[in-house]
Formats: sequence, structure tokens, C-alpha cells
Amino acid sequence: MTYPEVKIGIFGGSGFYSLLEKSKSYAIHTPYGNPSDRISVGDLNGVTVAFMPRHGRYHQYPPHRINYRANLWAMKELGVERIISPGACGSLQKDIPPGTFVLCDQFVDRTSGRGSTFYDGPAAVHISCAEPYCPEMRKLCAETAEELGIPCRDGGVAVVIQGPRFSTRAESRWYHAMGWHVINMTQYPEVVLARELGMCYLNISLVTDWDVWVADEVGFKTVTAEEVGRVFRENNEKLMRLLLQMVPRLPEKRGCSCEDALKEATISPLVIEE
Repeated sequence: MTYPEVKIGIFGGSGFYSLLEKSKSYAIHTPYGNPSDRISVGDLNGVTVAFMPRHGRYHQYPPHRINYRANLWAMKELGVERIISPGACGSLQKDIPPGTFVLCDQFVDRTSGRGSTFYDGPAAVHISCAEPYCPEMRKLCAETAEELGIPCRDGGVAVVIQGPRFSTRAESRWYHAMGWHVINMTQYPEVVLARELGMCYLNISLVTDWDVWVADEVGFKTVTAEEVGRVFRENNEKLMRLLLQMVPRLPEKRGCSCEDALKEATISPLVIEE
């Protein structure tokens, strides 16, 4: 089957299952199995984009069961060069209230057992993750959010937990004490897999609640499901406005070094002569 060529891919996170009103969907099969869902290709304010809900359209895949490799491979099959990845998260710091968008520039991996690389041998590939997120996309996103009056923090550390359970209070206090900024369950291995494929990756962390570290903090309280739902809806409305303005501003030619990440990452197998 011939697929359309698309350069920008968007993953939808919790509560964000649709993006394009008019689109055509494609079932893409990969060497790693089936992706979370069909990929919809359509127009977003004059730009052709590919969209996939990472949990599936019915939220049938919890974070630890998402086939991240298939999802990224399917995007690559369409020719995607840039990934925009919004996702709900909790706040770990007092200066990041619910309703804030955080554009992460670092992550801490606390997951286990996920398929997290396309390179299982024979060559050893050690991708650099010193700067895992695309600085060009992050800068443009931050500028656009500021113009739209959307509360946004440019830069932050995400701690990615395995799920599907939430953190204990002890774990959450540890993450807070370490100075990390937000917590979620899906950024890893998505960001690393994108990097292995030479894709730019932008995370937009949509803060819906305070994590449980705040339970004993004066002036803070854990929020109700109703409150989280309200912030979900508000975040998605702001996210749509942000994407509509930001995506058309992305330059045709990438000005970052994300596509070169593999150039010095491969160690060739040793040839032993007898």
C-alpha cells in the first residue's frame, strides 16, 4: 500500500483522542506488531499532519502495555521527521500549578520491561541522550505559548514511572526532593525511540494535578477526580490553540542536529581472524 508522505506526527495522550476533523486513516503494520491505533492523516491549519492516540481511541492500552516501538515505526513509515507529544502529568513542585504546560528538556527513567530500542544487535548502538528533546521545537513552542497567554515553562525534568499505579507518598516526596518537575508514565521510551529514528521530539506536559507529595504541605491538597476532569478539558482547549498556531510555524528544513544522533552511536561488531 502506498502511504502519504507526512513530516509532522502528533501523539494524543490521556483525554486527547482526536485532533483532525477531516482525515483519512491508515492501518500500518510494523515489524514490532500493531500500533496503538490507525494513524489519521489530515490538515491542521494548512499543514498535513499524522495523528495517533497513543493509548488507542478507547484508551484501551495502559502506559505499560503501549507498543511504543510500533507507534514510532509507523510514524516513520509515513516519513515523519518531527514528533509532537502532549501528555497529562502531575506536578512535583510548588511553582508548577495545574493548568501549566511544561516543555521538558530532560527525563529520569523509572520504568521497567518496556521495549525501548530498535537495536538489539548484532551491532551495539548507544544513542546519546544528553539532550533528548529537540531544542528548536521547544523554543518555538514556548514562544507561541507566550503569545497566546498559555502558562508555560520552557524546560523541566520529567520522571517517568512504570504505571499503571500512581506513586506512593514516599516515592512522590523523593521525586519532589530531587528537584524534578513533573511525573508521568509515557515519555519513556517514546523520546528515545524517536531519537534512534532521527526524529525531532517535543514533549508538552499538561499538568492536571499535584502529585501526592503535597498531602502534608500547608495550603495544598490532593485534587478530586472532578477537578482533574475540569483541568483536562481546559488543557485540551489550550493545547488545540497552541498546536493550531505552532505547527504552521515549523520551518520546512530542520535547524537542529536531531537527525544526526545515530552517526556516532554505532559500535561495529569485531571481526576476529583465525
